[in-house]
Amino acid sequence: MGFKCSAKLKAGRKNLMKNVAIVLAAGQGKRMKSKVQKQFLLIKEKPVLYYTLNAFESNPLISEIILVTGKDEIEYCQQEIVDKYGFEKVRKIVAGGKERYHSVHNGIQAIEDAEYVFIHDGARPFVDAATIERVYEAVQVHKACVVGMPVKDTIKIADEEGFAAQTPDRRKVWQVQTPQTFEYHLIKEAYEKLMIEEPEGITDDAMVVETMTKHPVKLVEGSYQNIKITTPEDLQIATIFCEA
Repeated sequence: MGFKCSAKLKAGRKNLMKNVAIVLAAGQGKRMKSKVQKQFLLIKEKPVLYYTLNAFESNPLISEIILVTGKDEIEYCQQEIVDKYGFEKVRKIVAGGKERYHSVHNGIQAIEDAEYVFIHDGARPFVDAATIERVYEAVQVHKACVVGMPVKDTIKIADEEGFAAQTPDRRKVWQVQTPQTFEYHLIKEAYEKLMIEEPEGITDDAMVVETMTKHPVKLVEGSYQNIKITTPEDLQIATIFCEA
């Protein structure tokens, strides 16, 4: 599928800034119940990570890619994914850390210079060009943006005993996805503070910015197809998406 720029984006093409994508592929994928890590599982004879990297490799908005993976998988990623499929934008492959935020911090540290940083889960292979364009346009205004979609189902907040305690207004509840996109110096500052304080309960990059800098984070429409491959059922759905 080709990338089509909006008229607004075409007009600003000459002034296109340096955008770096950090692709996280260091997760163990315990819920997949497989000896093979989820990012290396095959969809139509190609690894999940191939589709994820290709989404950013083929997008003219992205200048370079930093791939973060397990230290024991660096050589494999270089030979069997980056070299094999000819990903020229992958400039560095760095080792991840104990937790997700350690891996993101390592990725940020590997960036030499950038205007905006797109942080994306390696197990989300179906991020599309339109989503990347929307979040790019939004981050230039708001400096901190996350991709997501309004939830379809009613959500219940449970108490400690497993009873429904609250029912939030579904119109205000979003399911957050990636890429989560930030002005480079803002996300760098936020993670530098995080690594000093290391508070508990940090689950995503938006929360790092919210907690460490108090900067508001804008929600940007993503796609219901931008699923994260986490369970065997997700892999079956992904196969259907590829066949569509």
